[in-house]
Amino acid sequence: MAVFGLPPVDLHGPFHRFGIMDPLCGGTRAARYTAQGEWALAWKYNPLGILTVLGAAAVTTRTLIGGLTRRWLAAQVHWTPTRRRAAILIVFALLVALEVRQQLRADLLIAGT
Repeated sequence: MAVFGLPPVDLHGPFHRFGIMDPLCGGTRAARYTAQGEWALAWKYNPLGILTVLGAAAVTTRTLIGGLTRRWLAAQVHWTPTRRRAAILIVFALLVALEVRQQLRADLLIAGT
């Protein structure tokens, strides 16, 4: 995306045209700006774009190092019912907060689409 730009197809959800944003709105532009090194603009559109690019870079790095050394970094989480419920509540709260944030930025996200 940093080289070729945004996809030529419309990736918006069905409610986007009515001004109803979802938590993923702006994610493609945010990923593109992250790849171009413009992190402030990426954050402005959607923080998940930054996390996605960094996550993809981490997975790629892990794959390269693991393939070359035959040693794989592995993380293990021991989920208790309490930890599972806490994680679900935290993720839900973060998604609600992101939805509110994205809706407050609807004018920015609709512009140029």
